[in-house]
Amino acid sequence: MHVSTILKNKGAAIITTRPEESTGTVAQLLHVNRIGAVLVVDSDGEIAGILSERDIVRGLAVHGAGVLDRPVAEFMTRKVVTCQSTDTIASIMERMTQGRFRHLPVVDDGKLVGFISIGDVVKLRVEEYAQEVESLREYVSGGL
Repeated sequence: MHVSTILKNKGAAIITTRPEESTGTVAQLLHVNRIGAVLVVDSDGEIAGILSERDIVRGLAVHGAGVLDRPVAEFMTRKVVTCQSTDTIASIMERMTQGRFRHLPVVDDGKLVGFISIGDVVKLRVEEYAQEVESLREYVSGGL
């Protein structure tokens, strides 16, 4: 299985924000959309970073509630690891585990085409295992 399978199931909608947006506004965006991170893009549409719930919590720990009035650029993760839609699920699972991150932008030929989370990966794997179990069940019951 490949990342493209996740994008087919999930769709290509990508929620983004700008580096100058307030962290409080983005916290609300995360809440309303029930997501754990948002891509930060610059004025050219290029990936500038990712702001996750973890980043906001770290900011709160250091700056208190004032973090909500400060720009996203102060707290976002700037070193963004990406993947391609042709990458295997196994390879991105390994990358996410080793890097200890839960969100991954999908970039093909320099163009942002999706944004996946570890939850998307787990959902796909669970569906894959359920199909395997059902296939084995049919095989065993048909062979008796």
